Amino acid sequence: MIGKLRGLVDSVSEDSLILDVNGVGYLVAASARTLRNLPAIGEAATLHIETQVREDAIRLFGFLAEIERDWFRLLQNVQGVGAKVALAILGILSPAELGQAIALQDKAMVARAPGVGPKLAARIVLELKDKGPAPSLADLGGDIAGPAGGALGRGAQDAVLALVTLGYARPQASLAVARGVAALGADAETAALIRLGLKELAQ
Repeated sequence: MIGKLRGLVDSVSEDSLILDVNGVGYLVAASARTLRNLPAIGEAATLHIETQVREDAIRLFGFLAEIERDWFRLLQNVQGVGAKVALAILGILSPAELGQAIALQDKAMVARAPGVGPKLAARIVLELKDKGPAPSLADLGGDIAGPAGGALGRGAQDAVLALVTLGYARPQASLAVARGVAALGADAETAALIRLGLKELAQ
């Protein structure tokens, strides 16, 4: 199975791209968001790949961030959500926005994606509650200043666990703690992150 590809962006179409890896062109399906954020044609790109093997085809799906690939996998665990619908959702919502929508049970936000009706959106936010992957600081976008890259540290993970124990959904707790890490620094103590996380969640 292919898990990651690094090469040059050869061409981009409406729903896919060709990535040239040492002279071999890989056809990779991607969300509209991923395609918009690709480097220019001829420049290097690294894609996290989800490989799906069917009787009649092998399909590659590419993502600029691992957490986006994780959401792609999770979404397809919901009945009625295939690869096309999962890509449509990720094309409209960033991983952080999707995590917030699920944490807040905001089905209207999910229903903005093409091909997602109110019933399917309600099923998605219900079935994926507490199942979202914890984002790293790098995954949360430019609105969060602080050290980029890497998963949340041990102190932050403990803070997330504490907030989940208090009844908050995991995606919502992860986002609040990540913002706390951005504000207080990577070495912040768990107790301080919990206090700041509770303040964030109370807004």
